[in-house]
Amino acid sequence: MRRLSLPLLRTRRALTQGLACGALAVLALGLGAGCKKKAEPASEGAASGAAEPAKKQSIQNIGSDTMVNLAQAWAEEYAKLEPHLSIEVSGGGSGVGIAALINKTADIANSSRKMEPEELEKAKAGIGQMPTEFIVGFDGLAVYVHKSNPLESISMEELGEIYREGGKLAKWSELGVKGIPGAKSDDIIRISRQNNSGSYQYFRETVVGKKKDFKSGSLDMNGSKDVVEQVAKTPGAIGYSGLGYATPEVKILKVAKVKGEPGVLPSIASVHDKTYPISRPLFMYTPGAPSPAVKKYLDWAMSDAGQKVVEKTGYVPLPK
Repeated sequence: MRRLSLPLLRTRRALTQGLACGALAVLALGLGAGCKKKAEPASEGAASGAAEPAKKQSIQNIGSDTMVNLAQAWAEEYAKLEPHLSIEVSGGGSGVGIAALINKTADIANSSRKMEPEELEKAKAGIGQMPTEFIVGFDGLAVYVHKSNPLESISMEELGEIYREGGKLAKWSELGVKGIPGAKSDDIIRISRQNNSGSYQYFRETVVGKKKDFKSGSLDMNGSKDVVEQVAKTPGAIGYSGLGYATPEVKILKVAKVKGEPGVLPSIASVHDKTYPISRPLFMYTPGAPSPAVKKYLDWAMSDAGQKVVEKTGYVPLPK
C-alpha cells in the first residue's frame, strides 16, 4: 500500500472534517427552518382570510380661537362614539381656518364670522366648488373688565368711542369710574385681537364700524384666552372675547344698545332673543359637500348630544 506523506495526510483529514461540518451545518439549517416554521403558525386572521384592521381615519379641523375649546370638547366626546376616527383640532383664528380650507389642508374650517364674498370666490377657484356653511352654535361676544372695576354696564356707543380711531373716550373717569383698585392710572387699557381673528372682524363690524379703524395703541392678543388672562392681570383694562372664556378673575359688563337704556348680560336667553347686542353665530365650513365621515360628525355636533357640549363649554346652543 502506498503511504501518504504526513502533510498530504493532514490535508485529507482537514478536507474530510470540513465536508462533515458542512453537511452538519446544512442539516442544522434545514432543521432550524423547519422548527421556525412550526413555531410561528399563521395568525388567526390570516388563516381565516380576515382583513387587517383599518387604519385610523382623521379629520383636520382648523380655525377660530373662539371655538377651539368647543371644537376640542366635541372631538373628545365624539371619539367615545367613533374610536376609529381622530379629529385633529387646531386654532390660529378664523382667517387661518378659512385659508386652510382654500388651500385644501382642512376638512372643516371653524369661523366665528361669516366668510367674506372674496373668500368664497377664492375657495371656489381653489377647491372647484363653493364651501358649505353650517351654523353649529352661538356666542355672546362678552366685554370683560378686571374684577375690581366698579363699572357694571356700558353702551355700544361708548365701546365704539373707546376702540374706534378718533374715539373720545380714553379715561375711566369719563365713564364715571372714580378709581379702580390696583390701577396705575386713569387710562383705559384696550385689549384687542389680531386682525386674522373672527372676533376682531365681528367686533369691528358691530362696534367700531365696518369702514372705521381700530384706535392704535391697543394690546393685541393671539387668542381668546389670552385676552381674558391679560384683563385679569391688568386692573385698568377692557377687552372682548368669547363668553366661554369667562373666569372668576374678570367681570362681564352688561351692554346696552343705546346709552341710557338698561344693559343686558350675554346668556342663552339674551342671545336667542337678540336682546344682547354683540351676539353671533358660530360657523363650520367644509370644502363643498362634506364627506360621509365629516357629515356624520357635523350631524352629531348639531344634535342634542352635541349641543349639550356647546352649553357645557359656556357657549349658546342652537334654538330648539
